[in-house]
Amino acid sequence: MLTTLLLFCSNTFMTIAWYGHLRFRDRPLVLVIVVSWLIAFAEYCFQVPANRIGYGEFSGYQLKIIQEIITLIVFAVFAYFYLKESPRWNYIMSFVCLVGAVTFAFWDRL
Repeated sequence: MLTTLLLFCSNTFMTIAWYGHLRFRDRPLVLVIVVSWLIAFAEYCFQVPANRIGYGEFSGYQLKIIQEIITLIVFAVFAYFYLKESPRWNYIMSFVCLVGAVTFAFWDRL
């Protein structure tokens, strides 16, 4: 549970670092890069402990799959509320397929 919570925190910072600047396209690229790197530092402060704590309970593959599904959840919320982009049907179906992939990855734990 702690691993998942840390990954949600990590991915929130990562999403802000990677996509938050899109609403500020008038700002100089160098400034955007520096600010993104500063935000990404916070992301690493959550990501590294999440992987350290989770490895052993989960395999490396499972940690990566958990991280990817959390990334998509965080991004979907971010895109909807911050970027004001509504999900299209094909994005939703892609997400459903990825949930299926997660199910297969954790099949031995069911």
